[in-house]
Amino acid sequence: IINNYVEGTLGGARDKGSPSGLHFRDSKRKVDYVLAYHYRRRLARHEPGMASPEPRGRSASVALVSNGGTGKGRAEPQQQQQQDDGQRALQEWPGLPGLEVVELSPLDALEEERRLQREEYERNLLEAGLEIEKDPENKSQGLSFVRIHAPWQVLSREAEFLKIKMPTKKMYEITEEKGILKTLNEIWCKLTEPLQPRVPQQENTKMKTLSYPFSREKIYLYNIQDRDTFFDNATRSRIVREILKRTATKARNSMGIGTLIANNVYDAAYPLHDGEYEGQNDDMNERKLLYQEWARYGVFYKFQPIDLIRKYFGEKIGLYFAWLGLYTEFLIPSSVVGIIVFLYGCVTIESDIPSREMCDQRNAFTMCPLCDKFCDYWNLSSACATARASHLFDNPATVFFSIFMALWATMFLEQWKRLQMRLSYFWDLTGLEEEEVSEHPRPEYENKLLQKKLKNKNITTENSNELCHICYFVSVICLQNEKEKLTWSDRMPGYAANFGLILFMIMLTFSAVFGVIVYRITTAAALSFSTNEATRSNVRVTVTATAVIINLVVVLILDEIYGAVAKWLTEIEIPKTEKTFEERLILKAFLLKFVNSYASIFYVAFFKGRFVGRPGHYVYVFEGYRMEECAPGGCLMELCIQLSIIMLGKQLIQNNLFEIGIPKLKKLLRKLKDERTVLKEMDTNQSKDPQQWDLDYILEPFTGLTPEYMEMIIQFGFVTLFVASFPLAPVFALLNNIIEVRLDAKKFVTELRRPDTVREKDIGIWYNILSVIGKLSVIINAFVIAITSDFIPRLMYQYAYSQNGTMHGFINHTLSYFNVSQLKAGTQPENSLFAQEVSFCRFKDYREPPWSPHQYELSKQYWAVLSARLAFVILFQNLVMFLSVLVDWMIPDIPKDISEQIKKEKRVLVDFFLKEEHEKLKLIESFIARDKRKRKSGTKSKRTRAASFSQSHRSPKGSFTSFSSQHTVV
Repeated sequence: IINNYVEGTLGGARDKGSPSGLHFRDSKRKVDYVLAYHYRRRLARHEPGMASPEPRGRSASVALVSNGGTGKGRAEPQQQQQQDDGQRALQEWPGLPGLEVVELSPLDALEEERRLQREEYERNLLEAGLEIEKDPENKSQGLSFVRIHAPWQVLSREAEFLKIKMPTKKMYEITEEKGILKTLNEIWCKLTEPLQPRVPQQENTKMKTLSYPFSREKIYLYNIQDRDTFFDNATRSRIVREILKRTATKARNSMGIGTLIANNVYDAAYPLHDGEYEGQNDDMNERKLLYQEWARYGVFYKFQPIDLIRKYFGEKIGLYFAWLGLYTEFLIPSSVVGIIVFLYGCVTIESDIPSREMCDQRNAFTMCPLCDKFCDYWNLSSACATARASHLFDNPATVFFSIFMALWATMFLEQWKRLQMRLSYFWDLTGLEEEEVSEHPRPEYENKLLQKKLKNKNITTENSNELCHICYFVSVICLQNEKEKLTWSDRMPGYAANFGLILFMIMLTFSAVFGVIVYRITTAAALSFSTNEATRSNVRVTVTATAVIINLVVVLILDEIYGAVAKWLTEIEIPKTEKTFEERLILKAFLLKFVNSYASIFYVAFFKGRFVGRPGHYVYVFEGYRMEECAPGGCLMELCIQLSIIMLGKQLIQNNLFEIGIPKLKKLLRKLKDERTVLKEMDTNQSKDPQQWDLDYILEPFTGLTPEYMEMIIQFGFVTLFVASFPLAPVFALLNNIIEVRLDAKKFVTELRRPDTVREKDIGIWYNILSVIGKLSVIINAFVIAITSDFIPRLMYQYAYSQNGTMHGFINHTLSYFNVSQLKAGTQPENSLFAQEVSFCRFKDYREPPWSPHQYELSKQYWAVLSARLAFVILFQNLVMFLSVLVDWMIPDIPKDISEQIKKEKRVLVDFFLKEEHEKLKLIESFIARDKRKRKSGTKSKRTRAASFSQSHRSPKGSFTSFSSQHTVV
């Protein structure tokens, strides 16, 4: 009764038709994993006039099937006979007349070595219990596939080893929220019903199945209705991948499938998609369902089917899309507030007194020349358009918006922690143990450790005949010996290269920014020489626009370079596990890309116009070229232009066009390459319809979530770090993310091979990076408001220097006087067009006038404004930090209902165990009691039959007594 779940089969379920390309040729066993490789056979040459020999009794389209030594008799007798005939025919080939043997070339020898490695590796897979089906290599060269199936014995063994949680028979009720929260939840569900994706849902959402790590000894606890469907496709492929990673070969000391792919023994290893995502057939699969309800732009308004995404792609990818969805939802309120702030600037632009004063031509503010010799004096009213545009972003509302965005970032992170905990509960990740997520050492780490071991044992090349065997056994010793590991001295060359190259890359970024600065200065000077009046009047606009575009191109190019450099630097560090490798790669890539993306923005925000000097004493970059100044309306408008163009350019070009174009181009090149190989030798016997493994091989391999997270994290920085200068940043981020969600979804469903499922309970180091950016945004926005904008000078003037408490006279207050007679020789404007004689010109700074005893020194107003700016930074930072901590304290990380459900689940689990063990013990004791009664009442022959009957019903592990005592101890 207990073991019928293990030994029983549901034959009727297996007689149904199977989708093409998802099963072995017997249409019964699932293809859980596929290995692909290119082969090149050493063909024999035929003498002229001789016919090409054909192996007898073997069809070219018949696959070689191995049953893994299970002895279940799954292979058809006809297939086995065909294999035997094919092997005999191949053995007869060398003796056929008209053939001569060709000596091995170096290329043939390498291919022969790879073939031997594949044969050894596949034998080891068979010994591990897997079942294999291979394509015949009936061409001189071509692409071949090895299809792998994991039988029940392997799945149950590995599931117990990996401690995979599986559903039990027990279901318990989820406690619902009561009161007003329940009412609000019901109203929300009704309102959002049209936005819900049409995917299969759990019939009773009020009940949850109890899950427990799989154990073969407690097989009776689990709800096993069909062995073939108990483990879903994602779990089956995960189990097979673990076996592939730890199966080794002696040749070249290959530690697993990763090393074999790196050595070009195999080209690829991947699980299969569940079928086609679009087609004429009516068969619905999870891939097609995801495409219809998630991966199309036409369903952009719908929520994501997170549970189905997690089921198909695994928890790690499911968490990414859950995080991306929450981030996109949180951008909606910030976008609304940003639009309100922008509209406030538009409405109040006519009532802004400083802008009106600057645009009033009656205020004859004669400004000092912008360059030496070739630039003339100019009226401040000519910069009216810039001043009015600056008010759209430089107004009191931006201070409120900066505080709002700092609290928004804190609330977003807190809400993500709550959602992450909720998903962990429903996805059975709350008890995820370290043993379950443990990883094998990376092949590079094992090779380095092996080299160290060999070096310590002074193994020389004289022992080369036994080197392969020594390598294999030493590698096993290295893996088993925890004390043997790489030390700091082993990694020191890698660390030194990392430090030096990262420092060089950062300096390269600064050099690129400096190059753009030089371009701006020289181009502005060159355009000022122009005789065209329109060109001279639009110098600032022309220089700013072209410089930002050049900067964008440089950023995009360096981003791609830094991604490759970061990966190479991480590889030479030799991290032990894939998780450590990924974390170090993320840190390096983020550091380099953060500096690359924001270096020019930091320059415009905090350095541009700060080191210009003053008339008569300017600071020069090169001889005759001054440092560039901010526009008359301040640097905030230019910062807004810089930020918007880089942000929109990266989103449009890098995040969208690159993501769409590059995978399609790689897919096309791979398809063309394989088609050329096929056209050389067309095999008419093979089926022309491509199987699922053929279709998936053409797809782009999955390389990880780092690029997806990275582009969103950089965008998060654009939204939060400099939001005081560009309140519309959340709006453009929202529009981008609406497309980004569907773009990523389509890429995962249609453009990429199916990723291996990975169980993760959080987003890892990305959360720490988000938290750092959130805290950094408070400091940066405080300095942007205090230093870059005119918010503090305006407040100081209105409440400290204005005679009537208004902003009238603010422009005149911020402009200093300079006596033009004190200009250096050769820097005066040539052929000035000003009608009147110019005695004094104005420049923007707080300095003493020329008639003061301390002429051109920094005035008292400068120090007062500077003190106010620093005081504002301290006040703003502490206020926002306090509010952020308050929000963090008020919102618990774990929702109250989830905390209660986790406690309830533990109680239910204990009760369920005790009940099942008690019922099993009662059943066994009833068997024992019945056996004893039959022994007392029957004859000797009957007693013998009763004992035989009792023995036939015993547990295979021992007698009833031992079985009972064993579970009594439990």
